[in-house]
Amino acid sequence: MRAAVGGDKDAYRRLLSSLAPMLRGVARRDCARIGLPPGDAEDVVQEVLLAIHLKRDTWDMDRPIGPWIMAIARNKLIDARRRRGDRTPLPIDDLAESLVAAEAADDGLDRQDLDRLLGGLGERQRELVRSLSVEGRSIKETAERLHMSEGAVRVGLHRAIKSLAALYRRGEG
Repeated sequence: MRAAVGGDKDAYRRLLSSLAPMLRGVARRDCARIGLPPGDAEDVVQEVLLAIHLKRDTWDMDRPIGPWIMAIARNKLIDARRRRGDRTPLPIDDLAESLVAAEAADDGLDRQDLDRLLGGLGERQRELVRSLSVEGRSIKETAERLHMSEGAVRVGLHRAIKSLAALYRRGEG
């Protein structure tokens, strides 16, 4: 995104292409969770990609891009549900806390990059990121699987993300 904001059109195209499969996974799972028909998922993905395009200048380059993108996705899911006319309160925490698995990449390079990045984390942090991000498990499922409290999972994930960002900034990712 940094290169894209700087005017690199190829980088921007690669960014959007790499985000689309992950966003499809988010939209499919969360549409089902909040009561939207599966057919709405692709519309949500397109709305998210458009919002990223229109709001790309609002992203703070000193902050990680993932939470920014996920906030846009969460808001577009809520908007889609509201358009359906359903005014039932949504469990926003469930949407906000969920990190969704990107669809398995066919490209072995993506898997190598992921493995290299995760290799810089401790075992517990690596397990948390894999469970929540790669495998698409919820906070609750991950907590049960790793015999941790949900709060400890959230804190551990937050620390893992900070560690990944530091590794990336140092050029280790």
